[in-house]
Amino acid sequence: MIVHCAVYEDGRRREGELALEDAYEAAAGPGAFVWIGLVEPTEAEFESVRREFDLHELAVEDAIEAHQRPKLDVYGDTLFVVLKTARWIAEPEFVHFGEILVFVGDRFLITVRHGEPDLDDVRRAIESNPDFLRRGPGAALHAVVDHVVDDYEPVVDQLDAAIRQVEADVFAPTRSNPAERIYALKRAALSLDAAIVPLVEPVAGLAEDRYGLIDDDLQSYFRDVHDHLARMAGHVASFRELLNSVLTANLTQASVRQNEDVRKISAWAAIIAVPTLITGIYGMNFDHMPELGWRLGYPAAVALMGLVCLTLYRYFHKVGWL
Repeated sequence: MIVHCAVYEDGRRREGELALEDAYEAAAGPGAFVWIGLVEPTEAEFESVRREFDLHELAVEDAIEAHQRPKLDVYGDTLFVVLKTARWIAEPEFVHFGEILVFVGDRFLITVRHGEPDLDDVRRAIESNPDFLRRGPGAALHAVVDHVVDDYEPVVDQLDAAIRQVEADVFAPTRSNPAERIYALKRAALSLDAAIVPLVEPVAGLAEDRYGLIDDDLQSYFRDVHDHLARMAGHVASFRELLNSVLTANLTQASVRQNEDVRKISAWAAIIAVPTLITGIYGMNFDHMPELGWRLGYPAAVALMGLVCLTLYRYFHKVGWL
């Protein structure tokens, strides 16, 4: 479905409605380009756009089906850029991804969105800066890419906070085992890594204008986006390593707690064994046991059991078993 179709000329949006079949011709003037926005188009809906701008069938197929990895492909004079958008979902902790696919030509920019909030804020922001928009479709491409990359930052921050919390839980004196949460955060880190890292090289290519569609003045803007993206890629890589260490530490802590439980059980078993042994002897049918005829024999036996149990308890407590 087409949600936006406008011509920009000399940095300003041309007034009036624009029919799709007139879009390419409308952008034929100097300093003009057309920006078309679509949301989850069907093959039939996209066919008219493909014909109007002579888009490559492989790129069109990717744009319709979505679920592509971040990339930049060149089809003749057209760039095809795939961007993964990201949003942190607190409950349960995971990263929700959308997709923006962008076709960029000399006189046009086409954005196709899948599961991504609208780009109205991006469009309004760039329309408020005619000097920047005057640089052509490359300026609009920068606005979209910059928007996607900026949205990664809060996700990286939220993931960082969650990892710090689970790290504290691992070493907390509680008996909880956060292994399931650690695995969930590992999945989030891996999926975020798959969205960010493949995009680093394409953005570097845009910053160096390897494709001949980026105004010289825009290269510094793309370099800034590339630096931002590379920094977050480094953060996500460190998250993966840290979560591996946290998982190892959690397994170690669980093993230590298990050993502590075994020691406590063994200590109590040793303490209970003493009175059990003594009472077991008395449970045997002996007729001639000297202490049976002694008035203090029973209290003395009980006192002996208590003394031995107390001695064992103090010993096990001293060595850290209890």
